[in-house]
Amino acid sequence: MMPAISTAPATSASVCRRSLLKATAVLIVLAGFVARPAMADDHWVASWATAPGAAFVYVAPLSPDPNSTSPTRFATANIQPDLRFPFPNATTTGASAVNQTIRSIVKPDLWSDTIRIRLSNAFGTKPVTFNAVTVGLQEYSANIVKGTLTQVTFNGSKSVTIPVGQQIFSDPVRLRWVKDDDGLLEGRNLALSYSVQGDSGPMTYHSGANQTSFITAQGSGDHTADLDVFAYRFTTSSWFFLNAVDVTAPRDTVVICAFGDSITDGTHTTFNINDRWMNTLSRRLHNAYGKKVSIVNEAIGGNRVVNPVTPGAASGPAAVDRLDRDVLALSGLTDVIWLEGINDLGGNHPTSDIIAGYRDVVTRLHNAGVNVYAGTITSALGITGVDMGDNGPGRNAGRLVLNDFIRHSGLFDGVEDFDAATLDPDTGNMRDVFLPNSQFTQLPWDYLHPNHAGYNAMGLAVDITPFAQGHGRRR
Repeated sequence: MMPAISTAPATSASVCRRSLLKATAVLIVLAGFVARPAMADDHWVASWATAPGAAFVYVAPLSPDPNSTSPTRFATANIQPDLRFPFPNATTTGASAVNQTIRSIVKPDLWSDTIRIRLSNAFGTKPVTFNAVTVGLQEYSANIVKGTLTQVTFNGSKSVTIPVGQQIFSDPVRLRWVKDDDGLLEGRNLALSYSVQGDSGPMTYHSGANQTSFITAQGSGDHTADLDVFAYRFTTSSWFFLNAVDVTAPRDTVVICAFGDSITDGTHTTFNINDRWMNTLSRRLHNAYGKKVSIVNEAIGGNRVVNPVTPGAASGPAAVDRLDRDVLALSGLTDVIWLEGINDLGGNHPTSDIIAGYRDVVTRLHNAGVNVYAGTITSALGITGVDMGDNGPGRNAGRLVLNDFIRHSGLFDGVEDFDAATLDPDTGNMRDVFLPNSQFTQLPWDYLHPNHAGYNAMGLAVDITPFAQGHGRRR
């Protein structure tokens, strides 16, 4: 039966009401509340991810050291700004976000016009509420490109409360400004803004983002709709609460997780530039396979394969404990490249325990249908002649034992020989050209982490053949 059609003339009130309804509908679509249906063969794949390590604990920056013998008179560089300014309760009741907005900057590895994000309260002690969340294309600083700001919803609502220990995906979000053939988006950053309602309590975070994000002042309220930097007075080199961005992509898309410690997380990479070894690898993969592959990073600086770990430290739970949440929960996961073990040696873990951890993690990944490629551990010899932290003759001897197992045990589906790609056989250290050489900090002299050239060499050393579609997939 056809609906009845009114022949009565429209009143001015009804015309206004219809105009308002039409305008509202347009605004809702433009704001991204309505996502287009995915193609029949599409599913969710991880496009960006990070591993929360702990709840944020305030540490005051180091002061200048006039007695330093480093190339400058300053102590170890303070990459993290002093966060007692955006979180003034850090020095009293403990750092938390209170009625303020965080704008996190992230680089998707794969673009799509339909995305979803995941927020985490993994290390919180109370439920945390976000009363508004938006996403847009970063212009520069905390500014967003006009016409790209898009509302994010959770079960149809602008607000979401995440229980203690949980993480929650948003609804699908349509980015109407993303076109499938728009190559100009490659390498661009998303700005994800989320407003904390009330007091968040302890904040789940990833410490070493090597990326600048932005925070408004406590009590400033919801600034998720701001296109400009003005309210975002403070910066941070960490990612708070946010831990994944998924996109829709064909079901045969290869999704690789780079898993491990600081050398995968990106210590000594160029800040805000994305030149980790996995970023170099990403470029090679996309050059070869286009949009048929995505690689994301689930490494944590200081992370260990097995227990014991330092409780509550930003280095996070051991790999054997965080595997399910950080790796197996990734959307569309097909492959893992795993480089880890040096921090275990620094913690005096026997090589037999570390190898047992390797076996445990690989077995669980294989049981889930995921291929695992191991990276050999780069030099940890150092120049002091004694074991200090994670390097020294004893640490390096343990590294050689682990590398022998990685290369010859047959446990892994393949080996990425990062050690061979960076080692100077004459000195036993990494080649000089691969060692950080900044004159502004003492950090380069750890003889453990590579610089830009070293990470580039590592990314070039990976055999990309196994990451072609359909090549030896377990699922």
